[in-house]
Amino acid sequence: MSTTSKVKAKVATPPEQSELSQGKGGLFHQPIAVWAIFFASITAFMGMGLVNPVLPTIAEKLHATPSEVTLLYTSYNAVMAFAMLITGTLSSRLGHKWTLLLGIIIIAIVSGLGGGIANNIWTLVGLRAGWGLGNALFVATALAAIVSLSNSGTAKAIILYEMAVGLGISVGPLLGGTLGSLSWKAPFLGVATLMVLAFIILSKLMPASNTKTVTKTKTSLLDPFRAMKHRSLLTLGIVAALYNIGFFTIMAYAPFIMGLNPKGLGYVFLGWGILLAITSVFMAPKLQQRFGTIKSMIMMLLLFAFTLLVMGIWTTHSVVVIAAVIIAGALLGNNNTLITTAVMDAAPVERSTASAAYSFLRFIGAAISPFMAAKLAELYNSHIPFLVGAGFVVLSVLFILFNYKHIKHINQAKSAH
Repeated sequence: MSTTSKVKAKVATPPEQSELSQGKGGLFHQPIAVWAIFFASITAFMGMGLVNPVLPTIAEKLHATPSEVTLLYTSYNAVMAFAMLITGTLSSRLGHKWTLLLGIIIIAIVSGLGGGIANNIWTLVGLRAGWGLGNALFVATALAAIVSLSNSGTAKAIILYEMAVGLGISVGPLLGGTLGSLSWKAPFLGVATLMVLAFIILSKLMPASNTKTVTKTKTSLLDPFRAMKHRSLLTLGIVAALYNIGFFTIMAYAPFIMGLNPKGLGYVFLGWGILLAITSVFMAPKLQQRFGTIKSMIMMLLLFAFTLLVMGIWTTHSVVVIAAVIIAGALLGNNNTLITTAVMDAAPVERSTASAAYSFLRFIGAAISPFMAAKLAELYNSHIPFLVGAGFVVLSVLFILFNYKHIKHINQAKSAH
């Protein structure tokens, strides 16, 4: 190919479109190390969803208020947010494989203790904080490892990661609801079992020669903060923090108002997770190519805000709330893929560092939301948490528009004509 032809080809294909359609390999043609991380990620995110259907049961059995039970998410997300800042430092010294395995070991231990020795809400809250540490090590490293080891480009690697997230989140609640119908402790023991399985998968199928990516230049604890000096990365992180307030209002508070038993809640969040998985893999790339990343994000966020508004107006109608929760899965699946793809190329920093900085901001919002939602309901009424959540999601859209000039470089759209 001539130099002129190469230039034309480069101009004709925007970066995001190029990665989506012209990666070196197809989405499902990946090295064995990538598939090891993929299956381990499914089990890790199954662990997150396993606990969700038993939140009302935990409140009943441990004589706790909804706001106290939502601290299970607040402690988990708060520790995860700050732990994200050390993931890059650890992975640059231990390598991807051993950082992932360390995270899995921590989750297995604390979840096992949760199902074994926890007999009051505060012990459980403390154990969930440890769970957040383990999950931070796993989640941030898994994303960076899949992106670095994939042979099909960043965009397809992220889609594969989001597919694992969606599969884990969709199957987890169903299993958690089934186990939770036996005992509220059973899902915690189920998580411990899944983590043992994940440990075996990674230790056997993830060769150290391919995954121990210890770099010559060690990552500093200050690198994520330095990365936030890039306005593009800071903007996306704040946007994620704001819309995660709406996200975790659904995850942590909605189970209390649907009036369903653990198995029923498991089926609702199964539908939620299935739509999240399908849209993150198949719909988000289409939106990205047709409208561009930023416009697609704005559309999904506005629709999500409207969904929360509907939940806030018809809170006492359980059928409406159940339908809205399931529909929200589709909107969040799209947005998760769009914003994660954007973060990976938002700033000229290492992807693991970008992921740590973004995740720190993202999970700050996730930590605030659960307790705030339940407390608002206790102080006012059950409608307010969803209305406030909708307000924060709208605020995330306004923040995008206000900072558009800093993130427009990632808004590569395929012409609609």
